[in-house]
Amino acid sequence: MDIRIEKKKGIRALFTKKGIPYLAGALFLVFVLWLLLRDNSSTLRVDARTISVGQVVSGEFNDYIRVTGQVQPITTVQLSPLEAGIVERLVVEEGTSVKKGDVLVVLSNTSLTLEILNSEAELAEKENILRDTKLKLEQDKLDLQQQRLDAEVKFRQDKRKFEQYEKLFEERLISKEEYLQAKEAYSLAELRLEVLINRQRQDSLQREVQIEQLENSLDNMRENMVLVRQQLENLSVKSPIDGQVGRLDAELGQWISAGTKIAQINDLTDFKLQAQVDEHYIDKVQTGLSASYEETGGTKYSLLVKKVYPEVQNGQFKTDLHFVGDRPENIRTGKSYYINIELDEPTEAVMIPRGTFYQKTGGNWIYVLSPEGDRAFKRPIKIGRQNPLFYEVIEGLDPGEKVIVSSYEAYGDNDILVLK
Repeated sequence: MDIRIEKKKGIRALFTKKGIPYLAGALFLVFVLWLLLRDNSSTLRVDARTISVGQVVSGEFNDYIRVTGQVQPITTVQLSPLEAGIVERLVVEEGTSVKKGDVLVVLSNTSLTLEILNSEAELAEKENILRDTKLKLEQDKLDLQQQRLDAEVKFRQDKRKFEQYEKLFEERLISKEEYLQAKEAYSLAELRLEVLINRQRQDSLQREVQIEQLENSLDNMRENMVLVRQQLENLSVKSPIDGQVGRLDAELGQWISAGTKIAQINDLTDFKLQAQVDEHYIDKVQTGLSASYEETGGTKYSLLVKKVYPEVQNGQFKTDLHFVGDRPENIRTGKSYYINIELDEPTEAVMIPRGTFYQKTGGNWIYVLSPEGDRAFKRPIKIGRQNPLFYEVIEGLDPGEKVIVSSYEAYGDNDILVLK
């Protein structure tokens, strides 16, 4: 009897040898569709009580920064001795009020003192030499004048005698020898007088030159003495202004070299604030910018940026601000104030509150809450300016939306936060 074999129908056919390839192909297609259609977003459950939520708002953005300013005297003068010496006496202490010209520190310098004594002795010796020289030259002048007078008298006598003898010789009353002797005596007297006149003229010129040289030498020595005495005077370190001794770095018996800073005088007629500003703002903070300080009671004081220091140290640069108008009554050197420096005029902008999320995202993305508030989704954004209260949002957020502004350190790289 023949056995009839029936073909398997339906799903059972897939499990036959011929159906297995079709089954594998179907499963592979389902897997590919699952890969394409599945949600790749990573999710993290977060306790809603641990987050801080901020509102996206539209309003006036005040472009300013808040810095800490320390009160300093409007002017400080560093004092250094012009001459080296040993500290002999401290006349004042730190905090002492002084007037211009008051002595602060007295130094002593033995070498300088000996130099002055030697210079004074040398000057006295030169003055004595000049005096003696003048007396000798004056005496020589008188002697020469007397010799000239004698020579003039002798010349006139010999001239008369020659003239008389000349007539007598012509009348043959005297011998020729007597006439020649008279003539020779007259010529000699004339020559001697001429020599004395020339000598007197030359001596006068030489005397003037010699005295002038001595007097110039004395003048130079006197000027040198003034300088040396000034050096001695410089051993007393004096205040160049009215003010207060802010620092005094000297001890009795200490050797102080010339040019060493030993004191600081503070001009307390006015004050300034010096602030350290983050280097991020070095291109924005400029002289002439307005600033303000507000006390707890609400009193507001205006300031002006007067100087911006070009050097950046430890990521910060210094700037000086001067008061405009009133000053706080209790202002003191060293006191600190919180200052708002206005970088630009207020403008309309979309803003979010400042928060620690920025440390993780750098302002490139943020978690935005769903309308229901049970989820937060990562969204790219672009941050512009910032002040102590807000970040300016250039793109990525709309007014009315809510964002998480607290720290993101515990959220990893998850795209969705489920709030519970």
